[in-house]
Amino acid sequence: GGTACVVTGQPFDTAKVKMQTFPNMYKGLVDCFVKTYKQVGFRGFYKGTTPALVANIAENSVLFMCYGFCQQIVRRIVGVDRKTKLSDLQNAAAGSFASAFATLVLCPTELVKCRLQAMHEMQLSGKIIQGHTTVWSVVKGVIQKDGPLGFYRGLSSTLLREVPGYFFFFGGYELSRTFFASGRSKDELGPIPLLLSGGFGGSCLWIAVYPVDCVKSRIQVLSMAGKQAGFMGTFVTVVRTEGVLALYSGLTPTMIRAFVANGALFLAYEYSRKLMMKQIDSY
Repeated sequence: GGTACVVTGQPFDTAKVKMQTFPNMYKGLVDCFVKTYKQVGFRGFYKGTTPALVANIAENSVLFMCYGFCQQIVRRIVGVDRKTKLSDLQNAAAGSFASAFATLVLCPTELVKCRLQAMHEMQLSGKIIQGHTTVWSVVKGVIQKDGPLGFYRGLSSTLLREVPGYFFFFGGYELSRTFFASGRSKDELGPIPLLLSGGFGGSCLWIAVYPVDCVKSRIQVLSMAGKQAGFMGTFVTVVRTEGVLALYSGLTPTMIRAFVANGALFLAYEYSRKLMMKQIDSY
């Protein structure tokens, strides 16, 4: 599921990070795509793909594993049998709890991804003299400058994004599946309803938490150039100096990516889960 998400959404994610971190460099999504292609070539859209793959595979593996555990916790809290189907709202709460665990594996890999994606802009703006071009050079740079804890820059803003965001993510997904099932079992849904449900869930997530993600990207990228303020400090600075709309820079590529990539994520997740369950049942 995580692999499908990255393969389909990486170019839009790259544009999102560039526009969030350096909004004055780009007039919009098309301008960002054209300039990136002219300056760096097609490979520029896939900068940070390796850590993005690691981040998404790690995050979604932990997320969906913990989602199952957290569904059991919710069942205990509401006092129902462990095989009872949860409501859409209860599933949303379980997804929100699960995201807190996923954040611990996501934050370090996403920091490396964001830095690679915006490295060219950091050099163009003069914030750094020489940029890192590989995953290993970024990792080495973080360890040398900040130590192992340097990978957790932006942890608080990642948590602020993930916990409420995944409430809307799983809530939107389950609500949409309920709509398409219309009385049938959700497990009987075909690929198109699953794609649309995943896309709707992803859209709900990003609409709800986009300003928080923008602040997170700034903290993780701009901390390369020196000490960066925390979440509230960065948030206040952006609003004061650039206005509230700066917090929504890169929203267009994000919404396109959210629908396409999360549709692919849930489609791959549901079908791979069914395949694995069949394998288990056959033994």
